[in-house]
Amino acid sequence: MTAEPPVVPVAGEGIRLGQFLKLADLIDSGSEAKAVVAEGFVLVNGEIETRRGRQLVAGDLVELTGVGPQRRAARVG
Repeated sequence: MTAEPPVVPVAGEGIRLGQFLKLADLIDSGSEAKAVVAEGFVLVNGEIETRRGRQLVAGDLVELTGVGPQRRAARVG
């Protein structure tokens, strides 16, 4: 059984994907966000997302794949 991904609270109505990746500690820097999104390593709600500026809303599931030994995920709260 896989543990539920952590919920990362965001202020306001949403957050951009690149900002969320850093806020959720899925990556270390903004430049890393640009790279992993461009390479297709980021899934939003199970689909590859290549737009770093994609607006996320509460309930969206963000997963980082292909970087490191395991998949990492967080849910927008």
